[in-house]
Amino acid sequence: MRPATARRPHSRAHAWRVAATVTDPEVPVLTIEDLGVLRAVEVDGDRATVTITPTYSGCPALETMRDDVVLALTAAGYDTVEVRTTLTPAWTTDWMSDAGKRKLTEYGIAPPSGRSAIAQAPIRLRLAVRCPRCGSLDTREVARFGSTSCKALYECRACLEPFDSFKVL
Repeated sequence: MRPATARRPHSRAHAWRVAATVTDPEVPVLTIEDLGVLRAVEVDGDRATVTITPTYSGCPALETMRDDVVLALTAAGYDTVEVRTTLTPAWTTDWMSDAGKRKLTEYGIAPPSGRSAIAQAPIRLRLAVRCPRCGSLDTREVARFGSTSCKALYECRACLEPFDSFKVL
């Protein structure tokens, strides 16, 4: 039980900032805000309701993200925290922030390039993926699925290093 102290009312902006610090358990340099997974935050007194959209409907990191959001907001003084999951609209790499894409490159994962088919007419082209280590476009896809289902495994022919590439969804 918390000691009785004078408490300020919580704001939506405060709850958003707290929830936005939660990192993706699969790519810990990215926050759920960087990924665009954090969709909405509502506050009513000491109750916070957070809505997230997983990158995939079967995303194995979803439960961990949910638990981490609850822990972060509880530690920030919210007595009740509810995390809702919505699958509509479906998550797209278009929601990923530019800062998140830079963080991916620095971490050694090629960020998604281009816009998803959701934002454009569906024209399927196989585009070169830039190596996050040396910057070469001389790369090849080794496997359609990398360390997680939202990434593909690539190899750079210039520096010979393997790397994950976030798929454009």
